[in-house]
Amino acid sequence: MGTRVAVAGSTGSIGVQTLEVVAAEPERFEVWGIGASTSVEKLVEQARRIRPQVVAIADPTHEGTLREQLPDCDVRAGSDALASLAEGADVVVNGVVGFAGLPVTMATLLAGKRLALANKESLIAAGPVVAAARRTSGAELVPVDSEHCAVHQCLRASATLGGADLARIVLTASGGPFRGRNRADLAQVTVNDALAHPTWSMGPKITVDSSTLMNKGLEVIEAHELFDAPYDQIEVVVHPQSIVHSMVEFTDGATVAQLSMPDMRLPIGYALAYPERISTPFGRMDWAATGRLDFEAPDLETFGCLRLAYEAGRLGGTAPAWLNAGNEVAVAAFLDGRIPWIAISDVLSEVLSRHDGNSADSIDAVIEADRTARATAAQVIERRQAA
Repeated sequence: MGTRVAVAGSTGSIGVQTLEVVAAEPERFEVWGIGASTSVEKLVEQARRIRPQVVAIADPTHEGTLREQLPDCDVRAGSDALASLAEGADVVVNGVVGFAGLPVTMATLLAGKRLALANKESLIAAGPVVAAARRTSGAELVPVDSEHCAVHQCLRASATLGGADLARIVLTASGGPFRGRNRADLAQVTVNDALAHPTWSMGPKITVDSSTLMNKGLEVIEAHELFDAPYDQIEVVVHPQSIVHSMVEFTDGATVAQLSMPDMRLPIGYALAYPERISTPFGRMDWAATGRLDFEAPDLETFGCLRLAYEAGRLGGTAPAWLNAGNEVAVAAFLDGRIPWIAISDVLSEVLSRHDGNSADSIDAVIEADRTARATAAQVIERRQAA
């Protein structure tokens, strides 16, 4: 029997690609459970094809449909359904989008299992709480974000993961669809413009985050939490080819980088098999055809979300939770046509200015911070619409 894999968010981009990795290595992995928030039709199709033991759905109104369509599966529904996938799995892939992924993160770590984390928001919003859960016996967190997976791999060149010889973590950003443009250029961009990512295929929320560089800002906070690196030792460079996925500089001046073609199945496979590697070469390079690799500094005036992420990270406490919650509300408002793209960072700046200074010392505190920040963001957006 292979490694038992559970996939929370199996109908999304990360979930679908995880199932592809498992299908490519059937002797190594088996799908024990899958789950989604609301996409019941796609979940049924996946379950019939893969035949997992457990199928979970967060929206309880779909429970009857699942039980009728999947009589041979253990169907679970409700607010705890996705988190329950940790019970019987060896590794849980958390591909849930947004703050809703926090229960899966916590349940997996507290169960002493390996967490393949693609849901950066849960780590960002609840960093101190997640850090305590990571100390559970047997618990292991391997990042699936391509940048943090790259850093994880680069740090293996060190004597100890995140050791004293670390000088700098350099996260690369594609620059998104608006690289090289200024605020005036971006005043009238549409949702379709923001969703036209040049190198990655992702869901709408993450794609918009990439266009604002908030995705990279959240990754800065995530790198701080994952690798215990001070913010002054975490830098961002724009690398439009998305081939160098991130770099680590050591105290002797040596820099180690992880390179591959942009294919999320590589970091997914790395997280599933760690400390070994899978044998399917997702992301293999054709060096003769690679051409040039470019790097440039990010434009923090146009892409203010990256600057705000550093600010929230340095504030600490529940400030990252406020930033993350406000961003989810602002991005949703942009996708719905209620605010322009350039207003996203303006909304977040005002939300962060109202942070109450509370600490993130419990799940309840994090949940309350998320609720308060969402309400604050909604008020800011409503006032802007009324003006």
